[in-house]
Amino acid sequence: MESFIHLRKGKTPRRLHADLDGLKDDELGRGGFTGRTANLYRRHDPTAYRSVGPLRPVDVLAGELKPSDATDTNGAPLLLFSNADCRILLSRRGEPMPFHLRHVDGDLLCFVHQGAGLLETEFGPLRYREGDWIYLPKACTWRQIPQSQTTLLMVEATDEFGVPPPGQLGRHFPFDPSQVTIAEPAPLEDDGRDEYEVRLVHQGGPTSLYYQHHPIDVEGWRGDNFAFTFNIADYNVVTSDSVHLPPTVHLFMQATGVYVMNFLPKPAEGVPGTERTPWYHRNVDYDEVAFFHGGSLYGIPMPPGLISHAPQGVHHGAPEKARERARRKFDDYSRVDWQVIAIDTRRRLTPSAEVLAHDLGQH
Repeated sequence: MESFIHLRKGKTPRRLHADLDGLKDDELGRGGFTGRTANLYRRHDPTAYRSVGPLRPVDVLAGELKPSDATDTNGAPLLLFSNADCRILLSRRGEPMPFHLRHVDGDLLCFVHQGAGLLETEFGPLRYREGDWIYLPKACTWRQIPQSQTTLLMVEATDEFGVPPPGQLGRHFPFDPSQVTIAEPAPLEDDGRDEYEVRLVHQGGPTSLYYQHHPIDVEGWRGDNFAFTFNIADYNVVTSDSVHLPPTVHLFMQATGVYVMNFLPKPAEGVPGTERTPWYHRNVDYDEVAFFHGGSLYGIPMPPGLISHAPQGVHHGAPEKARERARRKFDDYSRVDWQVIAIDTRRRLTPSAEVLAHDLGQH
């Protein structure tokens, strides 16, 4: 229920997310920062707790995880998190696939954390590089040929990924779809094999289909359902000088129950007293996964490959020391140089056994 009435009770700052005077800014909001909101101004850090039970934040380093495709050309990506709407996986392939793939349960969106190479797709060849998003429609046939070992964060939806509805800024901000790279058809000749394997990735699978001809044999295509790449360097970051904006302004693509965002380098908030770090919150209606691609936060390097999961209803946010440092160094930094990929899900995510086994908070 929306309301035009916003109340103030007790001691509150005049501006939102600013001028805290020692208080801790904790937001209790619905709808992933777009619905009804309460900003609670606390005496103490709400993340200073000890958790017992399964509902707790989880942090793992991608470099410590071992997808089987990293060492076996016939291997597969490693499942990180899952729910009824999506699966989040990690791939680290260094050699060409000896087969083709077809994800038949939903669209596939992959972020290139490291590496470069080529994808053979039915729509044509797509070259990829670090910082690229790769979109592959549901049931599209493709094959990866790395030029160098490639780390992919993969999000498989059980629905279609699409561009978010245009907001107040119009259709091209922050994501301008005209910047995507689209393949030109290039059918491949048979190479003498008796048959070609296409693995169908699906719940209860996999299944393999064996063709007597090369599966990439498309001479031409038309329509509005196609594979593409998009590099985060072309993303238009939305900023404000007087308030730290909510994650929703960084939305890139979405599917039912799944929202993908890019947090990228931008000018830092410049009005004195403005908080430059995300406020404490428990994101009541969404689980959050953050994948740290690189960069730094006011001179502190961000650990590349860190994967952080914050379940809905559990407080999280930058530690108080980081907040105090951002205030102290306000005049020393004019930019935020972070590069973080975020995935929010409406349903709770279940971490895989491998993720829980490498949880930094449990070691």
